[in-house]
Amino acid sequence: MENKKKVAFYTLGCKLNFSETSTIARDFQNEGFERVDFEEIADIYVINTCSVTENADKQFKQIVKKAMKLNDKAFVAAVGCYAQLKPEDLAAVDGVDLVLGATEKFKITDYINDLSKNDMGEIHSCEIEEADFYVGSYSIGDRTRAFLKVQDGCDYKCTYCTIPLARGISRSDALENVLKNASEISQQGIKEIVLTGVNIGDYGKGEFGNKKHEHTFLDLVKALDRVEGIERLRISSIEPNLLKNETIEFVSQSRTFVPHFHVPLQSGSNDILKKMKRRYMRELYTERVGKIREVMPHACIGVDVIVGFPGETDEHFLETYHFLNDLDISYLHVFTYSERDNTEAAEMDGVVPMNVRSKRSKMLRGLSVKKRRAFYESQIGTKRTVLFENENKEGYIHGFTENYVKVKTPWNPELVNTLHEINLTKIDEDGSVRLQFLNEKFQIPTV
Repeated sequence: MENKKKVAFYTLGCKLNFSETSTIARDFQNEGFERVDFEEIADIYVINTCSVTENADKQFKQIVKKAMKLNDKAFVAAVGCYAQLKPEDLAAVDGVDLVLGATEKFKITDYINDLSKNDMGEIHSCEIEEADFYVGSYSIGDRTRAFLKVQDGCDYKCTYCTIPLARGISRSDALENVLKNASEISQQGIKEIVLTGVNIGDYGKGEFGNKKHEHTFLDLVKALDRVEGIERLRISSIEPNLLKNETIEFVSQSRTFVPHFHVPLQSGSNDILKKMKRRYMRELYTERVGKIREVMPHACIGVDVIVGFPGETDEHFLETYHFLNDLDISYLHVFTYSERDNTEAAEMDGVVPMNVRSKRSKMLRGLSVKKRRAFYESQIGTKRTVLFENENKEGYIHGFTENYVKVKTPWNPELVNTLHEINLTKIDEDGSVRLQFLNEKFQIPTV
């Protein structure tokens, strides 16, 4: 019996990358490879890269080094966004044998034939204009939720962003294919699906490989709500200008969509939003939050914000700070602006010193802690449904309510990947929330 070749994966970056890694891994398994953990000795290590995170190249080098330490004869392939943007840089890293860009990454098994180490990484990366076809994917790993990719690429021209350069134009999966993937996921006993993409509110564009829309994001949401066997659907991140009132209203009445929205803002100053070439002003953002609160007062609303963008003065930053402080939102994801080659912003005047960027970032992170705490406090005493995860952390099992409150209770293996009705009772010292089960079987004696 011939020994199966072993392949291991490492994913940097976003949920979309995780769903794509999962799909690439299934291709390897279909070709007869055995998937092992990245900490184990493998014949091939595949690293799915990201161009958004700070120090992407430094991180990448460390991961390659780790793989080489495990097996210095292993074949190392780099795929993903950074591989599309800076293929030469990655190919030059010691130990890297293959670099695949945006269109090639899904054909990786075709490129891996003899597995012999190369002196210099071999590059196959297209002109990004060629990345105009759609490859569907979904991730299954942590058993309680799956990331389902519905859209890829972006037609927006935000001045700080390299994603259109790394992933190409906006294009979508055909509706019947998304529904087929969703039902495959639900048949594996997975209770929650998170919809992901680069700009998912743009869903429908490019279903036919052109700009024609047959379906809209609202059509997608309505169709998914009818898929049998899915308990929960979550929208990952959606642009404020594409989150329409009809969608918000539909989610509020929906069978499976949960009251949790993640809506990028990036800046609370209209001057900065214009410089970023965002497609809305802060007034529209206020309207969207107001609409969500009107129909789902208990919804969780997360916000992306960038600090230290070129030209952001103290006044601009304080405008953002006060705007967010006054807004009824639940938490922030704070990004410190970092220059990216081939973006308009990298050429702009008014560069903000690094120490100022990190001070602003710290202030907003502090605000986020305050917001999350206030949101959790507003939920104490309410009845919610929790989906438990599968890890025993220091004797506790954690889970998330439909509106994204993190809860904990003493470890019980019977709870893994199950949904339960609970009352939220109090905030623990670690910031998560304690609960009381409504089902007597699981009730914990109160101390």
